[in-house]
Amino acid sequence: MLGAMFRADTPMPASLNSQGDGHYFIDRDGKAFRHILNFLRLGRLDLPCGYGETALLRAEADFYQIRPLLDALRELEASRGTPAPTAALLHADVDVSPRLVHFSARRGPHHYELSSVQVDTFRANLFCTDSECLGALRARFGVASADRAEGGPHFRLEWAPRPQELPEVEYERLGLQPLWTGGPEMRREVVGTPTFLEEVLRVALEHGFRLDSVFPDPEDLLNSRSLRFVRH
Repeated sequence: MLGAMFRADTPMPASLNSQGDGHYFIDRDGKAFRHILNFLRLGRLDLPCGYGETALLRAEADFYQIRPLLDALRELEASRGTPAPTAALLHADVDVSPRLVHFSARRGPHHYELSSVQVDTFRANLFCTDSECLGALRARFGVASADRAEGGPHFRLEWAPRPQELPEVEYERLGLQPLWTGGPEMRREVVGTPTFLEEVLRVALEHGFRLDSVFPDPEDLLNSRSLRFVRH
């Protein structure tokens, strides 16, 4: 990866920024990079006594694609009797489609008025290679019916919160349905993207994942359209 970053025919990666005067800033963990450089210099893994950030170092070694370092970390963890966590990927993306709904609202015994309201339909796609985490996500969103859960690592949801202006009978006639999260005592409606992604983030962290990328704006996590988590 380091070699590919600086080849003339390679586009400048997003994590690499030119600082001028021949200096470059790589947006990764600086402390862990010290041990990566030492490994590349010496050809062996020398860590301080009691070093407790092997998971972080493993993530950096995976980013730079240094396979011998990954092998050395696995051997170190095995010698310590600490089983390495199972590598896994979790990807969540959500889109919203606004829809203008027209309906007849009764204003009097013989007076009906045509009204309109915008209904936002959310569609979420989840992909997770950890079946336990995927099951926890299904449980978190109360999925029990076959039309919402699918086999394999994929998991899809579709919901549309009911606007107050839309009568419940019209909401049901349109075949729309809400989405709820949490158990009976902590049950709350998922009214938009932030609520949905907050729950995904909670489950991901509970299962040892770390956030790897945010699209489109890393500074606006809960209003993003796509989150990617990894576990090394």
